[in-house]
Amino acid sequence: MKIRVGTFNLFQFVEPPYSWYTKKEKFNIEQWQEKTAWIKNQIIEMNCDIIGFQEVFSKKALKTLLSDLGFKYFKTIDGPKVDNKNDKVYTTTVVALASKYPIRNLKRVEIDFSALKKHYLNDFFKFAREPIKATIALPNQKELDVYVCHLKSNRDNEFEYVFTKNSTLVEKKEKVKKSLEENYSLSLKQRLCEASSLFTDIKLTSNPAILMTDLNDKEFSITIEALTNKRYHDEDLTQDDYLLLDPYNFYEKEIYNPHPEQKEIKRTPTSYFAGKGNVLDYIFVSNMFDKNRENHLGEITSFEVFDKHLQKNQNGSLLNSDHAQVVCELEIF
Repeated sequence: MKIRVGTFNLFQFVEPPYSWYTKKEKFNIEQWQEKTAWIKNQIIEMNCDIIGFQEVFSKKALKTLLSDLGFKYFKTIDGPKVDNKNDKVYTTTVVALASKYPIRNLKRVEIDFSALKKHYLNDFFKFAREPIKATIALPNQKELDVYVCHLKSNRDNEFEYVFTKNSTLVEKKEKVKKSLEENYSLSLKQRLCEASSLFTDIKLTSNPAILMTDLNDKEFSITIEALTNKRYHDEDLTQDDYLLLDPYNFYEKEIYNPHPEQKEIKRTPTSYFAGKGNVLDYIFVSNMFDKNRENHLGEITSFEVFDKHLQKNQNGSLLNSDHAQVVCELEIF
């Protein structure tokens, strides 16, 4: 059977009369209707069976919206917090999971305390946003372990390295080590501990795993290594060995009107900052979906980025989203 999974950063999903962060930041009724109508249309276009959501404030409103679209199952692991002085102002967001198939065994992701020491984090630690871990029962009697997360965002005043596809894991670790030791970037340290905890949890699962995330880090980042690469965590390994795969690298890309001098296809950004596009939103899938792997359980059949709204306005809009949506189709044997 084939299933489609997606990740969707909703960008301040706050039903009026509630506000986000400050009292004045809120939608009026007309704006809310426009935003939710756009979200519904986007979800219909995505045509998914399973979706992970980020920046969720109004859980009940999202559950109702999704129920109207055929998503019978909806889960969050916790609730957003409100301001101590005004219970109409949300101060934190949560992630959510929606599925057309039954969601079972909802759990929290355990913290990998060995990762805290490895990344020189000596203070109290908790996830910036609590991730979701759940098992989804498919109609073909198979099960998937599905994760939804929204990792710690970067602070604009903190330095973080930008790597390329030619950067090796050794190079990345060497450059970042000093930053971790001397606390140059506390957000990177937090994000690497979050990614490492997710890696450890996924490594222990017996079912194929899928993770939908706003990574808050760029393509080729060391955060992706911590989340996917066994070698990042095991120094005895001499070659990269990936627990999770980025489907973008495992499907045959279509080239429209190819030019003889074209060297490569550029990856579509999912977010923009100061006019520069970045890939921040990802779906990672178990290495069991690598069709070249012996005894693989399935394969990646398509990968899409829904970014028409960002083509019109790179900064996005509160009435839609400042992120593109990512969808991956998998065939499960």
